[in-house]
Amino acid sequence: MTFTRTITLAVAGLALALGLGAARTAAAETKIKFTLDWVIQGPTSPFLYALQKGYYKAAGLDVTIDAGQGSAGALQRVATGAYDMGFADINALVEYNAKNPESQVKAVMMAYDAPPLGLYALKKSGIKTPKDLEGKKLGAPVFDASFKLFPAYAAEVGIDKSKITFVNLKPQLREPSLKDGSVDFISGHYFSSVLDLEKIGVPFSDIVVFSYADAGMDFYGNAVVASPKFIKESPAAIKAFVKETIRAWKEVVADPAAGVKAAHERDGLVDEALELKRLKMSIEKNVLTDYVKKNGFGDVDMARLQRSSDAVAAAVGIEKAPKAADLFQEGFLPPKSERMFK
Repeated sequence: MTFTRTITLAVAGLALALGLGAARTAAAETKIKFTLDWVIQGPTSPFLYALQKGYYKAAGLDVTIDAGQGSAGALQRVATGAYDMGFADINALVEYNAKNPESQVKAVMMAYDAPPLGLYALKKSGIKTPKDLEGKKLGAPVFDASFKLFPAYAAEVGIDKSKITFVNLKPQLREPSLKDGSVDFISGHYFSSVLDLEKIGVPFSDIVVFSYADAGMDFYGNAVVASPKFIKESPAAIKAFVKETIRAWKEVVADPAAGVKAAHERDGLVDEALELKRLKMSIEKNVLTDYVKKNGFGDVDMARLQRSSDAVAAAVGIEKAPKAADLFQEGFLPPKSERMFK
C-alpha cells in the first residue's frame, strides 16, 4: 500500500468517524416544540434569545418556538401533545387542571413572580377608585386572565360585580374601545394595555391603573409549562431547557436591548423601541420582585401557590382547587446560585 493511499484512507476514516459522530449528536438532540402565550413581544424575548444564541442546541435540544393566541390556547396545545412545552398564565392552569384531571399540565419554572393583571380606565371617565367601577362597562376578551379573575379582585376591594356590565371584545379592539368611550374600563396585562393605549395616542398621565398585585392579591403570573407525557419521558430535556432559559433570562435582564433584538430578528415587524419599553416594564413589575431577589428566579413558594389556587378556584366557580403540587413540578430548576440576579 502506498504512502499516498494510506493517507487517503486515514483521512477518509477520520471523515467517516466525524460524520458518524455528528450524526449521533444530531440523533441525540431532543426535539421540543414550544408555544408562547401570545405574539412575539419583549417580555417573551428571552426564549428567542436563548434559541438564537444557540444555548438550547448546545444543551442537546432541538427547539422550535411558535407564537400563541392566549394562555388557554397554549395550555390546550401542550395538553394535547401538539406542543411539548409552553408559556402560560398559571392562573389559567388552575382552571384547566381542575377541569381536566386526566391530562394535567404542570409548570416547571415561574417567570412572573408578580402577575401583570390589572384594570385600566381613562381620567376623563371620572373613575378614581375601584368603587367607581360599579355601574360601568368592562371591556375584555372572554379569555383574558385579568377578566377571568375580576370576581376575585372585586371581592378583595369591595366591588359589587353584579353592578358591572361586561362587553366581549376582540383583543385588537380592547384599547381602542376604551379610547373612544365604548367601554368605561378594560382588563389586561399591565405591560400590554398601558403601552397599547400609548401607541394609539393616550398618554400615560391620562390612564388610571388598578393593579391586582397592588390590591394585595397573592397571584403568580406566567410560567413555563410541560405536558405530562413530556415530563414522564424527557425529564432531562426539560431540566436542560429550564437551565438554558434561566441563563437567557438573566442575560436579557442585564441587557434588555439584546433580548428585543432577538425578537426583532425573529419577527421583522417587532417595534424595537416599543418592545424594549414593554420588556423593561415586565422586568421591573413582574420579574425582579423582592422574593426573586432573595430566593432566585424560577421558583415558587408552594404555600403561596396554594393560596393563589384557592382564590382562582373561588373566582371562576371551581368547587375544588387543585393542589399546589399538581400545578408546579419541583426538581427541574438549577441550584439557587445559578438563579440569582446580579
